[in-house]
Amino acid sequence: MESPAEILPGVIFYSYLSSERKEKSCIWNHHTLVMQVSGQMVVETSEQNISISAGEVLLIHKNQLGTLTKTPEPGGYYETIVISLQENLMRKIALEEKIEANTKYTESSNRILPDNEFLKGYFQSIVPYARSSGAEMTDEMGLLKVKEGIKLMLLAVPELRNFLFDFSEPYKIDLERFMLSNYQFNVPVEKFAQLTGRSLSGFKRDFQKTFGMPPRKWLQDKRLNEAKHLMETKKMKPSSIYLDLGFENLSHFSYAFKKKFGKAPTLGF
Repeated sequence: MESPAEILPGVIFYSYLSSERKEKSCIWNHHTLVMQVSGQMVVETSEQNISISAGEVLLIHKNQLGTLTKTPEPGGYYETIVISLQENLMRKIALEEKIEANTKYTESSNRILPDNEFLKGYFQSIVPYARSSGAEMTDEMGLLKVKEGIKLMLLAVPELRNFLFDFSEPYKIDLERFMLSNYQFNVPVEKFAQLTGRSLSGFKRDFQKTFGMPPRKWLQDKRLNEAKHLMETKKMKPSSIYLDLGFENLSHFSYAFKKKFGKAPTLGF
């Protein structure tokens, strides 16, 4: 079985991982529904740290950056079913079912859904498609399964209509607070602009006013200063921190560090 194995490309896919623990940075562009089949998953964002185990269902809000840690069960595997609730599909469902948000959603961005036998049964109905290599789900069947899942969520938690069906553009959020909480994620400046509710030109303009320098320079300086701090105070090795600070490889990190501080990164810096 491939990992992840897609059931309906771009919408429903089944993530199957071996017995290795894995961690990675993520961007959730769309609302995402996750059913933990086995093992444990931890989602960490600037505002929340949520852990789910086998049988639990997590709803993740769109337009977020975070870290995902996947841990298999002892002597076993890590398995999840993931449904990406893409906005064009959600708009179509809103029109067909006459569903709309009636107020602004103000609760937690990510939430574990109540223990619900209907939702568990729903996810279990998708598992055979993922585990049977010869099984295929047509687009029509896949879209029906997504719609079914949404109806079951709204039945369990009616206020989620304001979570799922708010299509308003992101309002301008506090740029300084957002960047200080998320600078370590290796994403394009364009994505930072989108996540803060700004056009690219507006983001660059507001960034210059807030930090006194262009975003790319600020991001690199911030990451390098944090690296220096971690090596000096926590005795962390360069090889163990460069990825977590948004550098793509160790050689790029070492070059940038030496250029800024005049010395290669070492524990004794």
